[in-house]
Amino acid sequence: MRIAREERLLDQTEASRWLIRNLAHEIKNPLGGLRGAAQLLERELDRPELTEYTQVIMKEADRLQTLMDRLLTPQRLPQLAPINIHEAVERVRSLVLAEFPDGIRIRREYDVSLPLVDADKEQIIQALLNIGRNAAQALRGRGEIVLRTRVARQITLARKLHRLGVMIQVIDNGPGVREDIRDKIFFPLVSGREGGTGLGLTLAQNLISQHQGMIEAGERAGTDLLHHPLAAEPGQRLSTAHEP
Repeated sequence: MRIAREERLLDQTEASRWLIRNLAHEIKNPLGGLRGAAQLLERELDRPELTEYTQVIMKEADRLQTLMDRLLTPQRLPQLAPINIHEAVERVRSLVLAEFPDGIRIRREYDVSLPLVDADKEQIIQALLNIGRNAAQALRGRGEIVLRTRVARQITLARKLHRLGVMIQVIDNGPGVREDIRDKIFFPLVSGREGGTGLGLTLAQNLISQHQGMIEAGERAGTDLLHHPLAAEPGQRLSTAHEP
């Protein structure tokens, strides 16, 4: 059942990546022309108060351009190198605490025996930061986040059995994921937070899938703990896994 679930997630991730890239290209192409037309129109206006509307067009075009750049950027292939995974986790910890200085506590539960892992450090930091930021936002700036690293044994990742793996979990004591979106949270534009873009987990999943891995979210019965595990086989490629 677990292998079937992982295969389904991999297929969904591939479909989402294809959809995102095509959608981003289709939206990005006309944005330059739209903004340029608004600039030309603004020069021809004889009433200064009308420029408010052209400014709205240009600002929204710029916002969409930034959004499309975010959607396309993760397609850069990872630059693999041996890294200490705890250095990446600690970087994420410091960034989350800097963004939410009051009310958020971050507890470490590290397995210091973990070896170096071949991965793109910046992409791993970005993926974990998206997940950690989601956890802090779910807590509304007040609560506890646990960063945990563990060894996973005999684990299947990206349709391949690994003798050993590294699992990273980001756990918060917030309300958890809404039941109606639990199976869709890695799809683009799906968000359980008001004002959310629904891109953070999608981009994180894309980054990790480029490492031949996977991210899963689960909720431990009776504790309302949200898990976003990530894993990698020591000395090989970064991957992700799920703790039942």
